[in-house]
Amino acid sequence: MAAHLKPSSDHAESMSRREPAGERTLDPGAVAMPLAGQRPLYGEFFGLSESPFDLSPNPRFLFLAPRQREVLSNLRYSMAAAKGFTLLLGDAGTGKTTLVRAALAAIGETSNRYVFVSNPTLGRDEFYELLAEAFNLSPAAQTSKARFLLELQRDVEARHAVGSLTGLVVDEAQSMPYELLEEIRLLGNLESATAKLLNIVLSGQPELAERLNESSLRQLKQRVALRCELAPFTVDETAGYISGRLRIAGGSPGTIFTRETVMAIHEYARGIPRTINVLCDNALIGGFAAQTRPVPVDVVMEVCRDFDLAAPEAQPEAPARSMVVTSSASSGVVEIGRPTPNSGESGSVNPKRKQRFRFFA
Repeated sequence: MAAHLKPSSDHAESMSRREPAGERTLDPGAVAMPLAGQRPLYGEFFGLSESPFDLSPNPRFLFLAPRQREVLSNLRYSMAAAKGFTLLLGDAGTGKTTLVRAALAAIGETSNRYVFVSNPTLGRDEFYELLAEAFNLSPAAQTSKARFLLELQRDVEARHAVGSLTGLVVDEAQSMPYELLEEIRLLGNLESATAKLLNIVLSGQPELAERLNESSLRQLKQRVALRCELAPFTVDETAGYISGRLRIAGGSPGTIFTRETVMAIHEYARGIPRTINVLCDNALIGGFAAQTRPVPVDVVMEVCRDFDLAAPEAQPEAPARSMVVTSSASSGVVEIGRPTPNSGESGSVNPKRKQRFRFFA
């Protein structure tokens, strides 16, 4: 199970304050914004039951291209075995947090316990205070590092004795100060004669790998037992990603975006899923405002100008490949597979990309 920290007392107090009925004033010019999972303003126009391109890591929209499927398998393996350190790398917006949360969800029903830290830019004392509460240690462990280490050692040994694993997942690890990276390394020394007692997953941007190459962090780098990396989507994967999300949200991809629109989104987003979401959502808003569907490429170009996205550099055309795309509205998982040996795909260049974009008009 993954630990969740309690909100601070100030936050809890602010949440409890409610304006008395009849005293709340509404701005007559305000527009009610849909909550995550609710039907967006453009939903009825495009036949969508919910927003397909929210930036939150919604597990219903989990997308598994070959690289994502491989990384998720590695994360699940590392969290289900006493592997010590695991390193997950990927540029900003490539979906690291989404896959980490998917891996944590997969162990949610087991006796294994993981703590997820999403903001590691802390001082040493704050770091140990956070971990002590997340691992349900005593209040004394929150103020004393020595007490923290003694209690954590006993806790992980007891859990290991009954066949359970304990782990720590640190997101945005490239932002950690050197002091905390050293503390993380020392926590990794919790072990028995035969096994590691604390699994540690460090997830971060490529700068994290550069930092681990520094001589001062060579000992931490040597302890990495498993390393995996996410890359931006290929154009095939971008098309499948957009199509899968639209289908899960109840839409028909071919009536919402054109091939040219998807190509422009991929090129300006550089295959980064987060940027793809931003461009798609704003393109749908633009199409709704203009009352036009499918959304034409000029709407996407206007969105790119609004977000100050530079025109992509010309790239040599890669051979088109037929991709197998499957999605399930019930599971919410979209998978892209490689073509089967007898699929008849020749691998030759297809200027119109009909195989690549067969789910778009």
